[in-house]
Amino acid sequence: MARLATLKPRLATVSGRLSVAPVVSWRVGKTTANQRGYNYEWQQARLVHLNDNPLCVYCEREGRVTAANTVDHKIPHRGDMVLFWDRTNWMSLCAPCHSSKKQREEAQSG
Repeated sequence: MARLATLKPRLATVSGRLSVAPVVSWRVGKTTANQRGYNYEWQQARLVHLNDNPLCVYCEREGRVTAANTVDHKIPHRGDMVLFWDRTNWMSLCAPCHSSKKQREEAQSG
């Protein structure tokens, strides 16, 4: 007969202080872009958005004109498919802005 494993407590003591167990990412177990929602339907919607909004919004704010190639979510959807498909939550970015500024913003907001 197999023994049941004991669940680890959600709170632990670190240097005499309580710490909360890390939050599990919504991406766990979703190893492909398709599993995360970036499927054929997304690719088609992305192309329409980029056609309608061809310039990087971050570069425009700084007075530069740069072609966008990425559609990003203004508010990270974190697996919420309603927010994922909310077109008012989409913005066009160039690759450098998406890779640097936007990632930095999300890291700061937690």
